[in-house]
Amino acid sequence: MVLVFLLMILIITSQFEWKQQLVSDIEANTSISEKQQRVSRREEFVKEKIILSQEKSIQRLNELVRNLRKQLLQCRGDNDSMNSTSHSLTENVNELERQQILED
Repeated sequence: MVLVFLLMILIITSQFEWKQQLVSDIEANTSISEKQQRVSRREEFVKEKIILSQEKSIQRLNELVRNLRKQLLQCRGDNDSMNSTSHSLTENVNELERQQILED
């Protein structure tokens, strides 16, 4: 009778231990998945910050390109006006030389 009683106690206590192990395993899995979710949220946040930073850099670069194009157009305009001025000066010098030749 005592042996049966001890066997029953042993069976009951072993079931409690198994349940406790299962509960602790489930809690461990839950905490691991929560940690993974937090890590993935952090990664997404960092990725968003990187993307925003890159977009700002792209906007700055586009603005610089626009400014350089304006400067290039201004330089071309200045160059064209200088070429036309030098061309008219050359024509005037040539005309003066012709007149001097004709006078001589």
